[in-house]
Amino acid sequence: MTVEISDLTVTLDGRPVVRDATVTAPSGSWTGVIGPNGAGKSTLLRAVLGLVRSGGTVTLDGADLRARSPRERARLVAYAPQSPTLPAGMTVFDYALLGRAPYIPYLGRESGTDRRIVREVLGRLGLDELAAREIDHLSGGERQRVVLARALAQRARVLLLDEPTTALDIGHQQQVMDLVDRLRRDDGLTVITTIHDLTLAGQYADRLVLLTSGRVAAEGEPAAVLTPEAIAEHFGARVHVLTGPDGRPVVGPMR
Repeated sequence: MTVEISDLTVTLDGRPVVRDATVTAPSGSWTGVIGPNGAGKSTLLRAVLGLVRSGGTVTLDGADLRARSPRERARLVAYAPQSPTLPAGMTVFDYALLGRAPYIPYLGRESGTDRRIVREVLGRLGLDELAAREIDHLSGGERQRVVLARALAQRARVLLLDEPTTALDIGHQQQVMDLVDRLRRDDGLTVITTIHDLTLAGQYADRLVLLTSGRVAAEGEPAAVLTPEAIAEHFGARVHVLTGPDGRPVVGPMR
């Protein structure tokens, strides 16, 4: 499912946060959205979902996403926020089951199919043995997988992830990114991810979109976007960019 964002503009408290952003995420691809702090990355994702008012258009395979009801949108696009609310005392299974809400009738309850889908998702993410564990008793990496499980339980074709590796050590960062990449390939998902770590962005995304002050400053294959000149200009950082064994860029700081 191809996502096309055209001339997207968001103004919050009288201040423009996203300005005429145009981005295309081809079906089955992984698009990484990068940029300095305050560039508008998270707001871009929220605008795609209709969580903030915006101008411009967002289409899925040519159909206007925001013309659909919230329940219809939730069946097409799943979202994992950067800092989700994780209710204390709720089990892993019950939290993941929240992802089935778009399919549960009003004033109804989950079906056997809903519970089966959640069990399958937990199994794929290696969380089946933690199904009865309370969320607040999990490690950071386990919590990230649970948040992803809720999103995957929606069975949506588009997955939006806002900084999925925040506060994780390098091992857990790789685990989460490898998992997302495997699920994307196995299920044919279209993934759009905001990500702070430029090396992770370059290693995993098919295409990168660089936002600066709410505008798209560059886009394309990772090697074309992650150049020392672009990083110096937009991040104010001195870096060297190496080419890894797979031909993807690796970004490191310089004194």
